Amino acid sequence: MKHIKFCLFIILLFFNITYSQTVTDLIEQADELIEVKFDNTNQLKIIEQAYKLDLNNFEVLWRMSRAYVDYGEHLTDKTDAEKELQLKQYEKALEFANKSINVNPGSMIGYLHRAIANGRIALFKGVFKAISLVNSVRKDLEQAIKLNNGGNHHLSVAHYVLARAHAEVCEKPYLLRLPLTLGWGDRDVATEHYEKAIKLRPNFIMFRVDAAKNYIELEEWDKAKEHLSIVPDLPKLDEDDDNYRVEAKKLLEEIKRKENN
Repeated sequence: MKHIKFCLFIILLFFNITYSQTVTDLIEQADELIEVKFDNTNQLKIIEQAYKLDLNNFEVLWRMSRAYVDYGEHLTDKTDAEKELQLKQYEKALEFANKSINVNPGSMIGYLHRAIANGRIALFKGVFKAISLVNSVRKDLEQAIKLNNGGNHHLSVAHYVLARAHAEVCEKPYLLRLPLTLGWGDRDVATEHYEKAIKLRPNFIMFRVDAAKNYIELEEWDKAKEHLSIVPDLPKLDEDDDNYRVEAKKLLEEIKRKENN
Protein backbone atom coordinates (compact mmCIF):
# COMPACT_ATOMS: atom_id res chain seq x y z
CA MET A 1 0.00 0.00 0.00
CA LYS A 2 2.81 2.38 0.95
CA HIS A 3 4.53 1.49 -2.32
CA ILE A 4 1.40 2.38 -4.33
CA LYS A 5 1.02 5.72 -2.53
CA PHE A 6 4.67 6.53 -3.18
CA CYS A 7 4.25 5.74 -6.88
CA LEU A 8 1.17 7.95 -7.08
CA PHE A 9 3.08 10.75 -5.37
CA ILE A 10 5.91 10.46 -7.90
CA ILE A 11 3.47 10.47 -10.82
CA LEU A 12 1.65 13.54 -9.52
CA LEU A 13 4.93 15.31 -8.82
CA PHE A 14 6.13 14.57 -12.35
CA PHE A 15 2.81 15.74 -13.80
CA ASN A 16 2.94 19.02 -11.86
CA ILE A 17 6.54 19.73 -12.90
CA THR A 18 5.78 18.96 -16.55
CA TYR A 19 2.59 21.03 -16.39
CA SER A 20 4.42 23.99 -14.86
CA GLN A 21 7.19 23.78 -17.43
CA THR A 22 4.64 23.70 -20.24
CA VAL A 23 2.88 26.86 -19.06
CA THR A 24 6.23 28.59 -18.51
CA ASP A 25 7.43 27.55 -21.97
CA LEU A 26 4.26 28.86 -23.59
CA ILE A 27 4.62 32.19 -21.77
CA GLU A 28 8.21 32.48 -23.01
CA GLN A 29 7.09 31.69 -26.56
CA ALA A 30 4.35 34.32 -26.40
CA ASP A 31 6.80 36.95 -25.13
CA GLU A 32 9.23 36.19 -27.93
CA LEU A 33 6.49 36.33 -30.55
CA ILE A 34 5.35 39.81 -29.50
CA GLU A 35 8.63 41.36 -28.39
CA VAL A 36 10.99 39.97 -31.03
CA LYS A 37 8.97 38.68 -33.97
CA PHE A 38 6.04 41.14 -33.73
CA ASP A 39 3.65 38.27 -34.45
CA ASN A 40 0.34 39.30 -32.86
CA THR A 41 -1.72 36.47 -34.28
CA ASN A 42 0.45 33.60 -33.09
CA GLN A 43 1.14 35.33 -29.78
CA LEU A 44 -2.58 35.16 -29.07
CA LYS A 45 -2.77 31.51 -30.11
CA ILE A 46 0.15 30.51 -27.88
CA ILE A 47 -1.00 32.34 -24.76
CA GLU A 48 -4.50 30.90 -25.27
CA GLN A 49 -2.92 27.45 -25.00
CA ALA A 50 -1.35 28.44 -21.68
CA TYR A 51 -4.69 29.78 -20.47
CA LYS A 52 -6.42 26.48 -21.21
CA LEU A 53 -3.84 24.76 -19.00
CA ASP A 54 -4.16 27.20 -16.10
CA LEU A 55 -7.24 29.44 -15.85
CA ASN A 56 -5.99 31.31 -12.80
CA ASN A 57 -2.35 31.96 -13.63
CA PHE A 58 -1.69 35.69 -13.18
CA GLU A 59 1.22 35.71 -15.65
CA VAL A 60 -1.04 34.14 -18.26
CA LEU A 61 -4.06 36.34 -17.55
CA TRP A 62 -2.38 39.70 -18.03
CA ARG A 63 -0.66 38.41 -21.15
CA MET A 64 -4.07 37.38 -22.49
CA SER A 65 -5.15 40.98 -22.03
CA ARG A 66 -2.02 42.22 -23.80
CA ALA A 67 -2.50 39.74 -26.63
CA TYR A 68 -6.08 40.80 -27.36
CA VAL A 69 -5.10 44.48 -27.45
CA ASP A 70 -2.13 43.83 -29.74
CA TYR A 71 -4.21 41.64 -32.02
CA GLY A 72 -7.14 44.05 -32.07
CA GLU A 73 -5.22 47.22 -32.81
CA HIS A 74 -3.73 45.69 -35.95
CA LEU A 75 -7.03 44.50 -37.43
CA THR A 76 -8.45 46.41 -40.37
CA ASP A 77 -11.37 48.67 -39.43
CA LYS A 78 -12.85 49.85 -42.71
CA THR A 79 -16.28 48.24 -42.44
CA ASP A 80 -18.77 48.19 -39.58
CA ALA A 81 -18.26 44.44 -39.19
CA GLU A 82 -14.48 44.91 -38.95
CA LYS A 83 -14.90 47.67 -36.39
CA GLU A 84 -17.21 45.50 -34.32
CA LEU A 85 -14.67 42.67 -34.40
CA GLN A 86 -11.95 45.06 -33.27
CA LEU A 87 -14.05 46.33 -30.38
CA LYS A 88 -14.68 42.74 -29.26
CA GLN A 89 -10.92 42.20 -28.97
CA TYR A 90 -10.59 45.20 -26.67
CA GLU A 91 -13.53 43.98 -24.60
CA LYS A 92 -11.86 40.57 -24.25
CA ALA A 93 -8.68 42.36 -23.20
CA LEU A 94 -10.65 44.17 -20.51
CA GLU A 95 -12.18 40.88 -19.33
CA PHE A 96 -8.77 39.28 -18.84
CA ALA A 97 -7.28 42.38 -17.22
CA ASN A 98 -10.09 42.22 -14.64
CA LYS A 99 -9.38 38.53 -14.09
CA SER A 100 -5.71 39.26 -13.52
CA ILE A 101 -6.58 41.90 -10.91
CA ASN A 102 -8.91 39.48 -9.15
CA VAL A 103 -6.10 36.93 -8.95
CA ASN A 104 -3.40 39.41 -7.91
CA PRO A 105 -4.79 42.79 -6.78
CA GLY A 106 -1.41 43.81 -5.40
CA SER A 107 0.38 43.91 -8.77
CA MET A 108 0.60 47.03 -10.92
CA ILE A 109 0.47 44.96 -14.12
CA GLY A 110 -3.23 44.14 -13.96
CA TYR A 111 -4.20 47.79 -13.43
CA LEU A 112 -1.92 48.85 -16.27
CA HIS A 113 -3.50 46.42 -18.71
CA ARG A 114 -7.02 47.30 -17.59
CA ALA A 115 -6.16 50.94 -18.28
CA ILE A 116 -4.81 50.04 -21.72
CA ALA A 117 -7.92 48.01 -22.59
CA ASN A 118 -10.29 50.70 -21.33
CA GLY A 119 -8.23 53.32 -23.14
CA ARG A 120 -8.60 51.45 -26.41
CA ILE A 121 -12.34 51.14 -25.90
CA ALA A 122 -12.58 54.85 -25.05
CA LEU A 123 -10.63 55.84 -28.18
CA PHE A 124 -12.81 53.51 -30.21
CA LYS A 125 -16.02 55.07 -28.91
CA GLY A 126 -14.67 58.61 -28.67
CA VAL A 127 -12.95 59.97 -25.57
CA PHE A 128 -15.69 62.49 -24.82
CA LYS A 129 -18.40 59.88 -25.29
CA ALA A 130 -16.77 57.48 -22.83
CA ILE A 131 -16.00 59.77 -19.91
CA SER A 132 -16.34 57.14 -17.18
CA LEU A 133 -13.87 54.92 -19.04
CA VAL A 134 -11.37 57.77 -19.38
CA ASN A 135 -11.58 58.55 -15.67
CA SER A 136 -11.15 54.86 -14.93
CA VAL A 137 -8.03 54.80 -17.12
CA ARG A 138 -6.51 57.64 -15.13
CA LYS A 139 -7.35 55.99 -11.79
CA ASP A 140 -5.87 52.63 -12.79
CA LEU A 141 -2.68 54.20 -14.15
CA GLU A 142 -2.13 56.23 -11.02
CA GLN A 143 -2.64 53.06 -8.97
CA ALA A 144 -0.18 51.17 -11.17
CA ILE A 145 2.47 53.88 -10.78
CA LYS A 146 1.87 54.01 -7.04
CA LEU A 147 2.37 50.24 -6.70
CA ASN A 148 5.45 50.30 -8.98
CA ASN A 149 6.19 46.59 -8.60
CA GLY A 150 6.28 45.37 -12.19
CA GLY A 151 9.72 46.49 -13.34
CA ASN A 152 10.87 49.41 -15.48
CA HIS A 153 9.21 48.13 -18.65
CA HIS A 154 5.71 48.20 -17.16
CA LEU A 155 6.39 51.41 -15.27
CA SER A 156 7.48 53.16 -18.47
CA VAL A 157 4.29 52.06 -20.21
CA ALA A 158 2.18 53.28 -17.28
CA HIS A 159 3.78 56.73 -17.44
CA TYR A 160 3.38 56.81 -21.23
CA VAL A 161 -0.30 55.81 -21.22
CA LEU A 162 -1.06 58.33 -18.47
CA ALA A 163 0.69 61.01 -20.53
CA ARG A 164 -1.44 60.01 -23.52
CA ALA A 165 -4.59 60.22 -21.40
CA HIS A 166 -3.76 63.77 -20.37
CA ALA A 167 -2.93 64.73 -23.95
CA GLU A 168 -6.11 63.19 -25.38
CA VAL A 169 -8.32 64.94 -22.81
CA CYS A 170 -6.64 68.26 -23.65
CA GLU A 171 -7.95 68.03 -27.21
CA LYS A 172 -10.96 69.98 -25.91
CA PRO A 173 -10.68 73.38 -24.17
CA TYR A 174 -10.59 73.29 -20.38
CA LEU A 175 -13.92 75.10 -19.87
CA LEU A 176 -15.73 72.62 -22.12
CA ARG A 177 -14.38 69.53 -20.39
CA LEU A 178 -14.53 70.82 -16.84
CA PRO A 179 -18.27 70.04 -16.44
CA LEU A 180 -17.56 66.58 -17.88
CA THR A 181 -15.25 65.74 -14.92
CA LEU A 182 -12.27 65.87 -17.29
CA GLY A 183 -10.76 69.06 -15.95
CA TRP A 184 -7.74 67.06 -14.75
CA GLY A 185 -6.24 66.90 -18.23
CA ASP A 186 -3.02 68.93 -18.34
CA ARG A 187 -0.36 69.11 -21.07
CA ASP A 188 2.35 70.00 -18.56
CA VAL A 189 1.50 66.87 -16.57
CA ALA A 190 1.54 64.93 -19.84
CA THR A 191 5.05 66.27 -20.45
CA GLU A 192 6.21 65.04 -17.04
CA HIS A 193 4.94 61.53 -17.67
CA TYR A 194 6.27 61.37 -21.23
CA GLU A 195 9.72 62.32 -19.96
CA LYS A 196 9.55 59.73 -17.18
CA ALA A 197 8.60 57.06 -19.72
CA ILE A 198 11.47 58.09 -22.00
CA LYS A 199 13.96 58.07 -19.13
CA LEU A 200 12.98 54.48 -18.37
CA ARG A 201 13.01 53.38 -22.04
CA PRO A 202 15.06 55.92 -24.02
CA ASN A 203 15.16 53.80 -27.19
CA PHE A 204 11.41 53.38 -27.59
CA ILE A 205 10.41 55.45 -30.61
CA MET A 206 6.69 55.79 -29.89
CA PHE A 207 7.39 57.50 -26.57
CA ARG A 208 9.54 60.16 -28.22
CA VAL A 209 7.18 60.84 -31.13
CA ASP A 210 4.15 61.32 -28.89
CA ALA A 211 6.18 63.43 -26.46
CA ALA A 212 7.20 65.60 -29.41
CA LYS A 213 3.55 66.02 -30.46
CA ASN A 214 2.75 67.27 -26.98
CA TYR A 215 5.65 69.74 -27.11
CA ILE A 216 4.38 70.96 -30.48
CA GLU A 217 1.00 71.68 -28.92
CA LEU A 218 2.83 73.66 -26.23
CA GLU A 219 4.88 75.38 -28.98
CA GLU A 220 8.09 74.19 -27.39
CA TRP A 221 9.76 73.57 -30.73
CA ASP A 222 13.31 72.89 -29.55
CA LYS A 223 12.20 70.14 -27.16
CA ALA A 224 10.06 68.58 -29.88
CA LYS A 225 12.99 68.63 -32.32
CA GLU A 226 15.27 67.11 -29.69
CA HIS A 227 13.12 63.97 -29.49
CA LEU A 228 12.32 63.75 -33.19
CA SER A 229 15.95 64.15 -34.27
CA ILE A 230 16.95 61.08 -32.26
CA VAL A 231 14.38 58.78 -33.88
CA PRO A 232 16.37 57.81 -37.04
CA ASP A 233 19.19 56.41 -34.88
CA LEU A 234 17.00 54.29 -32.58
CA PRO A 235 16.60 50.51 -33.00
CA LYS A 236 13.35 48.90 -34.10
CA LEU A 237 11.66 47.64 -30.95
CA ASP A 238 8.03 47.64 -32.12
CA GLU A 239 6.34 46.58 -35.33
CA ASP A 240 4.96 50.10 -35.83
CA ASP A 241 8.36 51.79 -35.52
CA ASP A 242 8.75 52.24 -39.28
CA ASN A 243 5.52 54.24 -39.34
CA TYR A 244 6.69 56.32 -36.38
CA ARG A 245 9.95 57.09 -38.18
CA VAL A 246 8.00 58.45 -41.15
CA GLU A 247 5.79 60.49 -38.83
CA ALA A 248 8.83 61.86 -36.97
CA LYS A 249 10.36 63.03 -40.24
CA LYS A 250 7.14 64.80 -41.28
CA LEU A 251 6.82 66.49 -37.89
CA LEU A 252 10.39 67.77 -38.10
CA GLU A 253 9.69 69.21 -41.54
CA GLU A 254 6.53 70.91 -40.25
CA ILE A 255 8.43 72.48 -37.37
CA LYS A 256 11.12 73.80 -39.72
CA ARG A 257 8.46 75.36 -41.96
CA LYS A 258 6.84 77.07 -38.96
CA GLU A 259 10.18 78.39 -37.79
CA ASN A 260 10.99 79.78 -41.23
CA ASN A 261 7.65 81.60 -41.61
